[in-house]
Amino acid sequence: MKLTVDCLLDQQLLGLPRESALAVLMAKAQIACLDLPLEALVAAQHGLQAALDYPLAAVAAAADGLEVTTAYWLRADPVNLVLQRDCFSLAEPVPLTVAAEHANLIVASLNQHFAQEPAGEDLVFMIGKSGAWYLRAQHKQHISTTLPSVAMHKNVHQFLPLGAAASKWVTRLNEIQMILHEHPANLARESLREPAINSLWLSGGGSLPDYEQDNIDDVAANLLLANSVLYQGLAQWAGLASQSVPETLNAVLQHNVAHIRLQLPATAKLDEVWFKALLQALKTKKITGLTLNLGLYDKSLVVQITPLDLYKFWRKASPIVSYLHD
Repeated sequence: MKLTVDCLLDQQLLGLPRESALAVLMAKAQIACLDLPLEALVAAQHGLQAALDYPLAAVAAAADGLEVTTAYWLRADPVNLVLQRDCFSLAEPVPLTVAAEHANLIVASLNQHFAQEPAGEDLVFMIGKSGAWYLRAQHKQHISTTLPSVAMHKNVHQFLPLGAAASKWVTRLNEIQMILHEHPANLARESLREPAINSLWLSGGGSLPDYEQDNIDDVAANLLLANSVLYQGLAQWAGLASQSVPETLNAVLQHNVAHIRLQLPATAKLDEVWFKALLQALKTKKITGLTLNLGLYDKSLVVQITPLDLYKFWRKASPIVSYLHD
């Protein structure tokens, strides 16, 4: 069985020592660093083509209980912009966790405001069953956006919408920020010492495209195991089987398929629970080929390893963070 594992490199993983299972795997592997965020890499490998954006919003919305049709969709993630010395930067996490009651209040206020736009604009904010926020427009919008992982901790002015309709959308973002300022839901969040939702981050714009088998990458899997609505949407769009992530690697290996793609959950003890098990499965040849796609903001490390690679005794493990400075 081949296994592709997607995982974001958080501070816990970056701080792993050279004795960790992930460090041992990386020491034996072939590693490529791509100037591509993990979401974009996964989308491309499943045959999703980027026009102005990868249409991630439409793909996710289709699996999130929303009627997508031929409309144009954007993800509208609630975010916190932090004032720096001379600019605002995008803070983690994106999206913010928002109580359903507060989310519904904010979305209702936004829809009330944008219902006053000229006829034909038809902008509607929606919340999927996963809790993700979307913005639907009836017609194509001539803008390109930036994935939040690319803009994280940077001057947001550099990552505002671009394109023929950019000025209109920058104005809309300003209006959104004014609506959010001192919104009752935000005041309630601040009383709970939760970060204010002072903006929305728009990304992944586009309409749901037709699926074309010829566009799919040869590394695409037969089965997707993921809890993310984007992965579920990609599976639905490409006609692939998908399930939620099981608790252990042993449960993953019970599936009798040639190639599985696994999105690791953002939980503690990933090295102890998952990477240690992956290393052991390679040693026992339960996995014939392992690819780790490790995302860090605007870059991805693609780590490829086979059981035979484990015999490269001369390759000594290094701390995970060292691979980002090569």
